[in-house]
Amino acid sequence: MNLRDLRYFVALAETRHFGHAARRSFVSQPTLSGQIRKLEQQLGAPLFERTTKSVALTPLGESLLQHARRALEEADAFVQLARAHRDPLVGMLRVGAIPTLAPYLIPRLLAPLRHRHPGLKLALTEELTTQLLGRLREHELDTILLATPIDDAELVARPLFIEPFWLALPRDHALYGREHIRRRELNSLNMLLLAEGHCLADQMMDVCGHTERSETGEEADLRAASLETLLHLVGAGMGATLVPALAMRGAWMTDAGVVTRPLEIANAVRRISLVWRKGFPRIAAIDALADTILTTLPNTVRPIGRLAHAGTTRAGKRTPRRRKL
Repeated sequence: MNLRDLRYFVALAETRHFGHAARRSFVSQPTLSGQIRKLEQQLGAPLFERTTKSVALTPLGESLLQHARRALEEADAFVQLARAHRDPLVGMLRVGAIPTLAPYLIPRLLAPLRHRHPGLKLALTEELTTQLLGRLREHELDTILLATPIDDAELVARPLFIEPFWLALPRDHALYGREHIRRRELNSLNMLLLAEGHCLADQMMDVCGHTERSETGEEADLRAASLETLLHLVGAGMGATLVPALAMRGAWMTDAGVVTRPLEIANAVRRISLVWRKGFPRIAAIDALADTILTTLPNTVRPIGRLAHAGTTRAGKRTPRRRKL
Protein backbone atom coordinates (compact mmCIF):
# COMPACT_ATOMS: atom_id res chain seq x y z
CA MET A 1 0.00 0.00 0.00
CA ASN A 2 1.30 3.47 -0.87
CA LEU A 3 0.07 7.08 -1.04
CA ARG A 4 -0.94 6.63 -4.67
CA ASP A 5 -3.33 3.83 -3.70
CA LEU A 6 -4.82 6.01 -0.94
CA ARG A 7 -5.40 8.81 -3.46
CA TYR A 8 -7.21 6.38 -5.77
CA PHE A 9 -9.30 5.16 -2.85
CA VAL A 10 -10.29 8.69 -1.78
CA ALA A 11 -11.05 9.73 -5.37
CA LEU A 12 -13.37 6.76 -5.88
CA ALA A 13 -14.99 7.22 -2.47
CA GLU A 14 -15.77 10.86 -3.25
CA THR A 15 -16.91 10.44 -6.87
CA ARG A 16 -18.58 6.99 -6.52
CA HIS A 17 -17.71 6.42 -10.19
CA PHE A 18 -14.68 4.59 -11.62
CA GLY A 19 -14.52 6.74 -14.75
CA HIS A 20 -14.74 10.02 -12.86
CA ALA A 21 -12.20 8.87 -10.27
CA ALA A 22 -9.79 7.79 -13.02
CA ARG A 23 -9.99 11.17 -14.77
CA ARG A 24 -9.51 12.98 -11.48
CA SER A 25 -6.44 10.82 -10.80
CA PHE A 26 -5.05 11.22 -14.37
CA VAL A 27 -4.94 7.45 -14.99
CA SER A 28 -6.95 5.03 -17.09
CA GLN A 29 -10.04 3.41 -15.60
CA PRO A 30 -8.52 -0.13 -15.76
CA THR A 31 -5.43 1.12 -13.90
CA LEU A 32 -7.45 2.68 -11.11
CA SER A 33 -9.76 -0.36 -10.89
CA GLY A 34 -6.78 -2.71 -10.69
CA GLN A 35 -5.07 -0.71 -7.94
CA ILE A 36 -8.27 -0.55 -5.88
CA ARG A 37 -8.59 -4.33 -6.20
CA LYS A 38 -4.97 -4.83 -5.07
CA LEU A 39 -5.58 -2.54 -2.07
CA GLU A 40 -8.59 -4.59 -1.05
CA GLN A 41 -6.56 -7.78 -1.37
CA GLN A 42 -3.85 -6.33 0.88
CA LEU A 43 -6.41 -5.34 3.49
CA GLY A 44 -8.26 -8.63 3.22
CA ALA A 45 -11.71 -7.06 2.88
CA PRO A 46 -13.70 -5.13 0.24
CA LEU A 47 -13.82 -1.32 0.43
CA PHE A 48 -16.58 -0.86 -2.14
CA GLU A 49 -19.81 -2.56 -3.17
CA ARG A 50 -19.90 -2.62 -6.97
CA THR A 51 -22.89 -3.03 -9.27
CA THR A 52 -23.30 -2.27 -12.94
CA LYS A 53 -24.97 1.03 -12.01
CA SER A 54 -23.36 2.22 -8.77
CA VAL A 55 -20.37 2.16 -6.45
CA ALA A 56 -20.86 2.40 -2.68
CA LEU A 57 -18.50 2.27 0.29
CA THR A 58 -18.66 -0.76 2.57
CA PRO A 59 -18.75 -0.14 6.34
CA LEU A 60 -14.99 -0.77 6.38
CA GLY A 61 -14.49 1.70 3.55
CA GLU A 62 -16.52 4.33 5.45
CA SER A 63 -14.40 3.90 8.56
CA LEU A 64 -11.11 4.01 6.63
CA LEU A 65 -11.97 7.05 4.52
CA GLN A 66 -11.19 9.65 7.21
CA HIS A 67 -7.90 7.92 8.02
CA ALA A 68 -6.95 7.99 4.35
CA ARG A 69 -7.78 11.68 4.07
CA ARG A 70 -5.73 12.53 7.16
CA ALA A 71 -2.81 10.47 5.87
CA LEU A 72 -2.87 12.34 2.55
CA GLU A 73 -3.14 15.71 4.32
CA GLU A 74 -0.10 14.89 6.46
CA ALA A 75 1.83 13.72 3.41
CA ASP A 76 1.00 16.97 1.59
CA ALA A 77 2.05 18.99 4.64
CA PHE A 78 5.30 17.01 4.74
CA VAL A 79 6.07 18.01 1.14
CA GLN A 80 5.02 21.64 1.66
CA LEU A 81 7.27 21.93 4.70
CA ALA A 82 10.20 20.56 2.73
CA ARG A 83 9.51 23.07 -0.04
CA ALA A 84 9.39 25.89 2.51
CA HIS A 85 12.81 24.89 3.78
CA ARG A 86 14.16 25.04 0.26
CA ASP A 87 13.14 28.71 0.43
CA PRO A 88 13.95 29.73 4.03
CA LEU A 89 12.01 32.98 3.63
CA VAL A 90 8.74 31.10 3.18
CA GLY A 91 6.80 29.52 6.02
CA MET A 92 6.54 29.89 9.77
CA LEU A 93 9.33 31.23 11.98
CA ARG A 94 8.68 30.60 15.68
CA VAL A 95 10.07 33.54 17.67
CA GLY A 96 10.23 33.98 21.43
CA ALA A 97 10.93 37.18 23.36
CA ILE A 98 11.18 38.23 27.00
CA PRO A 99 8.18 40.16 28.43
CA THR A 100 10.14 43.40 28.97
CA LEU A 101 11.04 43.49 25.27
CA ALA A 102 8.24 41.84 23.27
CA PRO A 103 5.48 44.50 23.67
CA TYR A 104 7.81 47.31 22.62
CA LEU A 105 9.84 45.70 19.83
CA ILE A 106 7.61 43.12 18.10
CA PRO A 107 4.81 45.50 16.99
CA ARG A 108 7.42 47.74 15.35
CA LEU A 109 8.78 45.04 13.05
CA LEU A 110 5.68 43.11 11.94
CA ALA A 111 4.57 45.43 9.12
CA PRO A 112 8.11 45.99 7.72
CA LEU A 113 8.82 42.27 7.84
CA ARG A 114 5.57 41.46 6.04
CA HIS A 115 6.40 44.06 3.39
CA ARG A 116 9.94 42.77 2.82
CA HIS A 117 9.25 39.05 3.11
CA PRO A 118 5.54 38.36 2.56
CA GLY A 119 6.08 34.60 2.64
CA LEU A 120 7.65 34.65 6.11
CA LYS A 121 5.15 34.31 8.97
CA LEU A 122 5.96 34.83 12.65
CA ALA A 123 4.54 32.75 15.48
CA LEU A 124 5.25 34.73 18.66
CA THR A 125 5.82 33.53 22.21
CA GLU A 126 6.40 35.76 25.26
CA GLU A 127 8.03 34.09 28.28
CA LEU A 128 10.83 34.49 30.79
CA THR A 129 14.41 33.77 29.76
CA THR A 130 14.62 30.33 31.37
CA GLN A 131 11.43 29.11 29.69
CA LEU A 132 12.47 30.52 26.31
CA LEU A 133 15.84 28.77 26.45
CA GLY A 134 14.17 25.50 27.37
CA ARG A 135 11.73 25.72 24.47
CA LEU A 136 14.53 26.66 22.08
CA ARG A 137 16.60 23.63 23.11
CA GLU A 138 13.53 21.40 22.76
CA HIS A 139 12.98 22.65 19.19
CA GLU A 140 9.66 24.27 20.16
CA LEU A 141 11.03 27.68 19.10
CA ASP A 142 13.32 28.60 16.23
CA THR A 143 14.91 31.74 17.67
CA ILE A 144 14.56 33.92 20.76
CA LEU A 145 15.28 37.53 21.72
CA LEU A 146 17.14 37.79 25.03
CA ALA A 147 18.81 40.46 27.16
CA THR A 148 21.29 38.17 28.91
CA PRO A 149 24.54 36.58 27.66
CA ILE A 150 24.39 32.93 26.63
CA ASP A 151 27.08 30.38 27.49
CA ASP A 152 26.02 27.31 25.54
CA ALA A 153 28.11 25.66 22.82
CA GLU A 154 24.94 24.44 21.09
CA LEU A 155 23.48 27.93 20.70
CA VAL A 156 24.47 30.88 18.54
CA ALA A 157 23.87 34.49 19.60
CA ARG A 158 23.87 37.51 17.31
CA PRO A 159 24.05 40.81 19.25
CA LEU A 160 21.57 43.30 17.81
CA PHE A 161 21.55 46.47 19.85
CA ILE A 162 22.38 48.13 23.14
CA GLU A 163 19.41 49.52 25.02
CA PRO A 164 20.04 52.19 27.68
CA PHE A 165 18.06 52.34 30.91
CA TRP A 166 16.29 55.49 32.03
CA LEU A 167 15.23 56.34 35.56
CA ALA A 168 11.46 56.46 36.02
CA LEU A 169 10.25 58.72 38.84
CA PRO A 170 6.92 59.97 40.16
CA ARG A 171 5.90 63.28 38.61
CA ASP A 172 7.36 66.36 40.38
CA HIS A 173 10.14 64.30 41.99
CA ALA A 174 13.12 66.38 43.17
CA LEU A 175 15.49 64.54 40.78
CA TYR A 176 13.47 65.56 37.74
CA GLY A 177 15.52 68.73 37.41
CA ARG A 178 18.85 66.90 37.30
CA GLU A 179 20.64 66.82 33.94
CA HIS A 180 21.93 63.28 34.51
CA ILE A 181 21.47 60.80 37.32
CA ARG A 182 24.49 59.07 38.85
CA ARG A 183 24.66 55.95 40.99
CA ARG A 184 24.80 57.88 44.25
CA GLU A 185 21.38 59.38 43.47
CA LEU A 186 19.97 55.90 42.81
CA ASN A 187 21.16 54.71 46.20
CA SER A 188 18.94 57.30 47.88
CA LEU A 189 15.79 56.09 46.12
CA ASN A 190 13.25 53.43 46.98
CA MET A 191 13.89 51.25 43.88
CA LEU A 192 11.09 48.94 42.79
CA LEU A 193 12.00 45.67 41.05
CA LEU A 194 10.20 43.12 38.91
CA ALA A 195 9.42 39.74 40.44
CA GLU A 196 11.94 36.90 40.58
CA GLY A 197 12.73 35.33 37.20
CA HIS A 198 12.86 38.57 35.21
CA CYS A 199 16.37 39.25 33.95
CA LEU A 200 15.55 42.96 34.02
CA ALA A 201 15.34 42.81 37.83
CA ASP A 202 18.88 41.44 38.04
CA GLN A 203 20.11 44.07 35.59
CA MET A 204 18.48 46.82 37.66
CA MET A 205 20.26 45.57 40.77
CA ASP A 206 23.56 45.53 38.91
CA VAL A 207 23.10 49.12 37.74
CA CYS A 208 22.26 50.21 41.27
CA GLY A 209 25.26 48.33 42.68
CA HIS A 210 23.13 45.91 44.73
CA THR A 211 24.19 42.30 45.16
CA GLU A 212 20.89 41.03 46.61
CA ARG A 213 17.27 42.05 46.93
CA SER A 214 16.05 43.99 49.92
CA GLU A 215 14.05 41.84 52.31
CA THR A 216 12.46 44.77 54.15
CA GLY A 217 10.61 47.94 53.22
CA GLU A 218 8.14 48.70 50.45
CA GLU A 219 10.47 47.57 47.69
CA ALA A 220 10.43 44.08 49.19
CA ASP A 221 6.62 43.97 49.16
CA LEU A 222 5.93 45.60 45.79
CA ARG A 223 7.32 43.31 43.09
CA ALA A 224 5.34 43.42 39.89
CA ALA A 225 4.99 40.68 37.30
CA SER A 226 5.08 43.17 34.40
CA LEU A 227 6.96 46.34 33.58
CA GLU A 228 3.71 48.20 32.92
CA THR A 229 2.45 47.42 36.45
CA LEU A 230 5.78 48.45 37.94
CA LEU A 231 5.62 51.81 36.18
CA HIS A 232 2.10 52.45 37.40
CA LEU A 233 3.36 51.82 40.93
CA VAL A 234 5.98 54.47 40.28
CA GLY A 235 3.28 56.86 39.09
CA ALA A 236 1.37 56.19 42.30
CA GLY A 237 4.35 57.48 44.27
CA MET A 238 5.48 54.09 45.61
CA GLY A 239 9.08 54.44 44.44
CA ALA A 240 11.32 54.63 41.38
CA THR A 241 12.53 52.09 38.84
CA LEU A 242 14.61 51.68 35.70
CA VAL A 243 12.93 51.43 32.32
CA PRO A 244 14.51 50.17 29.04
CA ALA A 245 14.62 52.76 26.27
CA LEU A 246 12.22 50.90 23.94
CA ALA A 247 9.55 50.94 26.64
CA MET A 248 9.61 54.75 26.68
CA ARG A 249 6.87 54.60 24.05
CA GLY A 250 4.71 52.21 26.06
CA ALA A 251 1.06 52.73 26.97
CA TRP A 252 2.06 53.71 30.52
CA MET A 253 3.36 57.07 29.22
CA THR A 254 -0.17 58.33 28.52
CA ASP A 255 -1.59 58.31 32.03
CA ALA A 256 0.82 56.91 34.60
CA GLY A 257 2.09 60.09 36.25
CA VAL A 258 5.70 59.15 35.54
CA VAL A 259 8.68 61.24 34.43
CA THR A 260 11.99 59.84 33.18
CA ARG A 261 15.59 61.00 33.39
CA PRO A 262 18.77 59.77 31.63
CA LEU A 263 21.44 57.95 33.60
CA GLU A 264 25.12 58.75 33.68
CA ILE A 265 26.20 55.24 34.67
CA ALA A 266 28.51 53.20 32.45
CA ASN A 267 26.68 49.88 32.81
CA ALA A 268 23.14 51.29 32.69
CA VAL A 269 22.35 49.38 29.49
CA ARG A 270 21.29 45.93 28.38
CA ARG A 271 22.44 44.10 25.26
CA ILE A 272 19.70 42.49 23.15
CA SER A 273 20.66 39.42 21.13
CA LEU A 274 18.96 37.00 18.77
CA VAL A 275 19.70 33.39 19.77
CA TRP A 276 19.18 30.14 17.83
CA ARG A 277 20.39 26.54 17.74
CA LYS A 278 23.69 25.96 15.97
CA GLY A 279 22.15 23.43 13.57
CA PHE A 280 19.08 25.47 12.62
CA PRO A 281 18.89 25.30 8.80
CA ARG A 282 16.98 28.51 7.99
CA ILE A 283 19.70 31.05 8.71
CA ALA A 284 18.38 33.30 5.94
CA ALA A 285 15.13 33.68 7.90
CA ILE A 286 17.10 34.57 11.04
CA ASP A 287 19.06 37.17 9.08
CA ALA A 288 15.87 38.61 7.61
CA LEU A 289 14.40 39.02 11.09
CA ALA A 290 17.60 40.55 12.48
CA ASP A 291 17.96 42.99 9.60
CA THR A 292 14.33 44.09 9.92
CA ILE A 293 14.77 44.69 13.64
CA LEU A 294 17.86 46.81 13.07
CA THR A 295 16.18 48.97 10.44
CA THR A 296 13.12 49.66 12.60
CA LEU A 297 14.87 50.66 15.83
CA PRO A 298 14.16 54.12 17.27
CA ASN A 299 17.01 56.51 17.96
CA THR A 300 16.83 55.79 21.70
CA VAL A 301 18.84 52.56 21.26
CA ARG A 302 22.23 51.86 19.69
CA PRO A 303 22.70 49.12 17.06
CA ILE A 304 25.78 46.96 17.68
CA GLY A 305 28.64 48.24 15.56
CA ARG A 306 27.21 51.74 15.35
CA LEU A 307 27.65 52.75 18.97
CA ALA A 308 27.27 56.36 20.02
CA HIS A 309 27.67 58.18 23.29
CA ALA A 310 24.82 57.57 25.70
CA GLY A 311 22.14 60.14 25.12
CA THR A 312 23.07 60.69 21.45
CA THR A 313 20.92 59.52 18.57
CA ARG A 314 22.14 57.87 15.39
CA ALA A 315 21.68 61.21 13.66
CA GLY A 316 24.04 62.81 16.16
CA LYS A 317 21.36 64.78 18.01
CA ARG A 318 20.78 64.77 21.72
CA THR A 319 17.87 62.72 22.95
CA PRO A 320 15.08 64.68 24.63
CA ARG A 321 16.27 66.01 27.98
CA ARG A 322 12.96 65.34 29.67
CA ARG A 323 10.22 62.86 29.08
CA LYS A 324 7.05 63.70 30.90
CA LEU A 325 3.57 62.32 31.09
